[in-house]
Amino acid sequence: MSCGCKTSGDSAHSCGPKKTANGCENVNTCGNSYKLSVFDWLSNINNPAPNRCDFVEVRFKNDRKSFYKNVNNIPLHIGSVITVESSPGHDVGVVSLTGELVKIQMKKKKFSEESALKIYRQANQKDLEVWQEARKKEDGVKLEARKIAQRLGLEMKVTDVEYQGDSSKITFYYTADNRIDFRQLIKDYASAFRTKIDMKQIGFRQEAAKVGGIGSCGRELCCSTWLTDFRSVNTNVARYQQLSINPQKLAGQCGKLKCCLNYELDSYLDALSNFPSSSTTLETEKGKAFCIKIDVFKKKMWFAYVDSSIAWYDFDIDLVKKLISKNKRGEKTLPLEDLKQPETSTHTIDLIQENNVDRFEKKNRGNNRNRNNQSNQNKQNNQQSQGQGQGQKRNRQERQERPERSEKTENPNAQSANQPRPQKQHPQQKTPVEKAVNNSDADKKPQSNNPNKKKFKKKYPPKKDNNA
Repeated sequence: MSCGCKTSGDSAHSCGPKKTANGCENVNTCGNSYKLSVFDWLSNINNPAPNRCDFVEVRFKNDRKSFYKNVNNIPLHIGSVITVESSPGHDVGVVSLTGELVKIQMKKKKFSEESALKIYRQANQKDLEVWQEARKKEDGVKLEARKIAQRLGLEMKVTDVEYQGDSSKITFYYTADNRIDFRQLIKDYASAFRTKIDMKQIGFRQEAAKVGGIGSCGRELCCSTWLTDFRSVNTNVARYQQLSINPQKLAGQCGKLKCCLNYELDSYLDALSNFPSSSTTLETEKGKAFCIKIDVFKKKMWFAYVDSSIAWYDFDIDLVKKLISKNKRGEKTLPLEDLKQPETSTHTIDLIQENNVDRFEKKNRGNNRNRNNQSNQNKQNNQQSQGQGQGQKRNRQERQERPERSEKTENPNAQSANQPRPQKQHPQQKTPVEKAVNNSDADKKPQSNNPNKKKFKKKYPPKKDNNA
């Protein structure tokens, strides 16, 4: 049985239309939607028949798992729903791991092969119906159990309720700070639910693992996905990592210190093994100095005077070790101001350029500016070349017109060569020199249309001549 998929428990598992935002609808029978799943990296290896492992890992509600022996050699795979031995009656679970990795898991969890129970059969339709009906009652039973415990005035919290596969037993998981007297509580539970009652106390970390949730890192809780062994976490772990003792930031959803504080503890302890003790004091000529702060990554220690702790001075651990050895010889060191070396400014290069907001726009902006400048220069050059071309055409026309005019003016002189009389020039007629000057002025006018050429105004315009 599976959740309706073709390959339950396979790496290409797909829940199809039954997959929702909360997961697969049939989480209890789905091969790939359970917590604390293990990847079987030996699944493609076929071992010889006599060396095959007869044990199978079976999961039940939430994170409860156990190992069972396949006595009847039933062909099983990940996601198979089976009926196993229990006391009393039988229980129904889902196979979570098969093959040689089961032996490794049993050795890791120190599970003895002699205490393993048997697998009866693959679950039939009747077993599945009884099992699913029992699961539907669990939410209502949990609320009723909390009301009964509150009515009796017991300082406990019922976290979860689990029915056995054949509905012959109910297991109540609870958390409490002190010891609880269950004599009256078990009587009330037995009369209310008419089944065998089993009470199991769990810790707050196990409660968070059963309930689940999202941590401050934005990911699903480690205890509900892959973490199985819970180590003790104390405040010294935060002190070794130079973290502020803030319970709101260091505590997880279980109310205890976060398990992830232990992940990098070994690296910090290796780095701190080269540091002098944080309680060291230095004897200087100006007075005693004590350590205020430690930077593990930069390998520096900050010191300040006992009398005036406002000014801090940072030194490398190598220099601090030399100063400590000098104090052991009975010599005082120089004042901290003299020991402090000027810091050299280090120029950092961001190879990835993740800090630049405009890292994708710089090149485009430069190209656009260059293109705009080139287009403006091309326009100006075109305008200048057009103006020069027009001026050259006009000069050519003038040169062609000049000899004709000179001939016309020379003909009357040739006719009157025998009569050397001074000829009077009319004021309206212009000489060829004046015409050439006017033509040159006319040639200059179209060049004044150039936008880049500056225009100068005459400060003193010439006076008009009344006799002209």
